[in-house]
Amino acid sequence: MTALDAWTPDTLRRLKPEELPGVAARVRELLVRSVSASGGHLGSNLGVVELTIALHRVFRSPDDVILWDTGHQAYVHKMVTGRAGAFGSLRALNGLSGYPSRAESMHDWVENSHAGTSLSYAAGLATAFAARPADRHRRVVTVTGDGSLTTGMALEALNDIGDRGLDVTIVLNDNTRSYAPTTGALARHMRELQAGVAPGVFEALGIRYLGPVDGHDLSVLEKVLADAGAERGPLLVHIRTQKGRGYTPAVDDRTEHMHGVGPFDAGTGRQYPPAPGRVPAGSVLGPCLVELAAEDPDLVVITPAMGGPSGLDVFQERYPDRFHDVGIAEQHAAGLAAGLAMAGRHPVLSIHSSFLNRAQDQLLFDIGLHRLPVAVVIDRAGITGGDGASHHGLGDFALLRQIPGMAIATPSTAAELRGLLRVAVRHPGPVAIRYGKAIDDPGLPEDGDGDGDAGEDGGMAGWQVEPAPGGVLVIGAGDLLPCATEVAARLRAAGVPAGSANARWIEPLDERLPDLAREHRMVCVIEDHWIRGGLGTAVRERLADEDVDTPVRLFAVAHDYLPHGSVPDLRAACGLTPDRIAADLMARWTAHAAGGPRPRG
Repeated sequence: MTALDAWTPDTLRRLKPEELPGVAARVRELLVRSVSASGGHLGSNLGVVELTIALHRVFRSPDDVILWDTGHQAYVHKMVTGRAGAFGSLRALNGLSGYPSRAESMHDWVENSHAGTSLSYAAGLATAFAARPADRHRRVVTVTGDGSLTTGMALEALNDIGDRGLDVTIVLNDNTRSYAPTTGALARHMRELQAGVAPGVFEALGIRYLGPVDGHDLSVLEKVLADAGAERGPLLVHIRTQKGRGYTPAVDDRTEHMHGVGPFDAGTGRQYPPAPGRVPAGSVLGPCLVELAAEDPDLVVITPAMGGPSGLDVFQERYPDRFHDVGIAEQHAAGLAAGLAMAGRHPVLSIHSSFLNRAQDQLLFDIGLHRLPVAVVIDRAGITGGDGASHHGLGDFALLRQIPGMAIATPSTAAELRGLLRVAVRHPGPVAIRYGKAIDDPGLPEDGDGDGDAGEDGGMAGWQVEPAPGGVLVIGAGDLLPCATEVAARLRAAGVPAGSANARWIEPLDERLPDLAREHRMVCVIEDHWIRGGLGTAVRERLADEDVDTPVRLFAVAHDYLPHGSVPDLRAACGLTPDRIAADLMARWTAHAAGGPRPRG
C-alpha cells in the first residue's frame, strides 16, 4: 500500500477490496491527528470516510464532477486526491483550506462552504454537459448533507432537476444532523423512508430514489454507486452515515459529535481553553437570554441550525417552548421573527455573520420596512480565522446600514454584550448586535452602559470617548477596540497627543462626532470589516454631511476575499496591528509637523 501522502483516485482504484478497511482506518487516524492540532470539522468527515473512498473508486474525478455540500465534509476527498501530505497546514495561512479550493486541485470544482448550493451547481453543470456531445459521458455527483436539504435553494434546485430530468446523481449523506440534529418535516420524511412507511417526496419531484444504504459498508456502497452511475436522469441515493464514526470522543459527544472544534487533546477529545481573558461569546449570550426571558415572558429565540455554536443550548433547555430552531433556513428564520414581532412577541434572531447575507431581503423588507422590534444577534463577525473567505463576517455593517431604522451595536467586552442585549430586547425597533466568536471578559460587572443606554424615546447613548484636542482621535470598536487603545497609547508615548473612542454604536453614530472631529487634527478608524461600507465609511459620510474637513484615516480589511488562517496572522496580513497602525500615523503626523501638507486620510 502506498504512503498516505501519495494517494490519488487511481491509487484507490488499484486497491483490492480487502485492503480498503485498512485505508479507512488510516484516514481516520490522520483526520484526528490533523484536526486536533488545527481545529476544524471533524465529526462529519469521520462519517464520510467509506463514502468518499467508494465515490472515488466508482467515479473518475475530475472528468466526473464530485461536489460537496457543505464543503466542510471534503477533508477525506482532499486526502485521496493527493493532498494528504499537506494536512499539517490545515486552515493555516497559505496552508490547506478546510473547504474545497479550486486553487488547490482540479478535483475541487467550487469553493462551497454554505449549505444548499451544490444542487444548483450540479444543475448548471449537467445542463452544460448535455449540450456538448463530447461531455455527455461525464457524470455530475453531489454529496449533499441532510441538513442542506432544509435550505430553500436546495429545494428550488431539486424541483428544477426533477422537472427537466437532468443527469444528476444526488448522494444524500444522512447523518440526521447539520450541526445539531436536523429539524423539520423533510427530516421526518427521511426517517419514514428508512422505515419504508412514507410515500416518496423525491419520486413525486421526478427524482428516482434508492436506499437507504449503509454508508459504512464499502462493498454495498460501491455496487449501489456503480448502478447509480449507469443510470440516466436524476437519481437520489440515500446514504446513512454515523457522524464521528471511529473516534470514541466524537461518538460520545451527543450534542454535535465534535462537528466544528478548536484544537483538542487527541487522546481525550477535550478542547483546549481559549486565551486568558477571552471567553466564547455564546457562553455570555445564552445565560443572558435566560435571564432576560425570566423577566419578559414574550421573549423568544430563533436560530437557523446554529443553537449549539451560538451558545443557545442553555436557553433551549430552560425554555424549550420559546426556542425555535428552523434548520438551515435563514430567510425563514428572519420572516418567522417578523411574524412573531407582529403578534407582540419579542424575538431574538441569533445568526452567524456569514449567513446573514441569506436573510437580507427579509431583514430589509419584512423586519425593517415594518420597523419591527426584532433583536438580531450576530455571531462570528469580523475576521474569524480558519474557515476562510466565505466564513469571515466582513460585510455585515454594510448590509445592515442599508436598512432604515436599524440600530447597530458592537460590544468589546462580555459585560458590554450583556448590557447591549438588555437595550436591544427593550428597543421599539430593530436592533443588531455584532460580535466575534470569542469576546474579552476582564471580569468587570455591568455598568451604566447597560440599562442606561436606552432613553425614553428608545434612542441610543453615545460612545465612550477620551479626547485629545489638537491631536489624533483613534476610534475602535468591538474586537479591535484594544488595538485602538494601544495605538493611542503608543502615539502618546511618542509625544503625539492622542485620544480614543469606543464606537459601540455604529448606528446611530454619536451625535458629538462632528465636534469631536473638529477638535482633533486627524481621525483614525480601526475596524474588522471591509473598508467599504463599514464604520469608517459611516464616519466619513457623517463628517462630509457636516462640512468637517478633518482627515479620516481608515484601517480595515481590503475589499477582497480574505483567505483562511489564524486571526492574528490574518490581522497582521491586513495591517491591523498596533505596530503597523501607530507607525503609519506617526509618519503622517511627523510629515505635517515638519511643514508638509495636512495629514491625509
